[in-house]
Amino acid sequence: MLDPEGSVEHQPASSFPKVLLVPLAMLLAIAALLLLAFSATRQKEPDFYTFKVVNIRGKLVSLEKYRGSVSLVVNVASECGYTDSHYKALQQLQRDLGPYHFNVLAFPCNQFGQQEPDTNKEIESFARKTYGASFPMFSKITVSGAGAIPAFKYLIESTGEEPTWNFWKYLVDPNGKVVKAWDSTVSVEEIRPHVTELVRKIILKKKDEL
Repeated sequence: MLDPEGSVEHQPASSFPKVLLVPLAMLLAIAALLLLAFSATRQKEPDFYTFKVVNIRGKLVSLEKYRGSVSLVVNVASECGYTDSHYKALQQLQRDLGPYHFNVLAFPCNQFGQQEPDTNKEIESFARKTYGASFPMFSKITVSGAGAIPAFKYLIESTGEEPTWNFWKYLVDPNGKVVKAWDSTVSVEEIRPHVTELVRKIILKKKDEL
């Protein structure tokens, strides 16, 4: 637009700060995105219950269903010297404390001594018929080394304890964090007090919330 003297009209001096508004807005937008990304990362920080696994009947399931309860994760085998004593004790523990506040989560594994050679169907039948196993069972897997499933890698990374034989036991709290690990030589009865204490805390908390 021309002014009375024919020259181009000058922009008001007050428009200068507007030039700074664009980069400032961009910086604020970037900061907001970074904050959202950081929050999402924190929310998605993995725990045992964030993983998905395949159950013994071949269905993909989320371990999220066990959040809020205590879990004893065990790599089981049907032909091990520890099989009889462990299966009996694990089922007794399940009967005494489960399934609302506690579950044994059994993962068959054939890595050690080839002592779990059968199919998932045969493994389940053996456990149910021989020991009356009522706890959840999952598909036969690899629990150590490069081929270990992500859920077991998490257990190993959390404790620094990697299974070297059948019937390793990992105690997981209601929030999915690993409390402790025990090897095959430690009996279920020896670790029962640890499990019972966590279950007791759940029950007391629920009573306080009533």
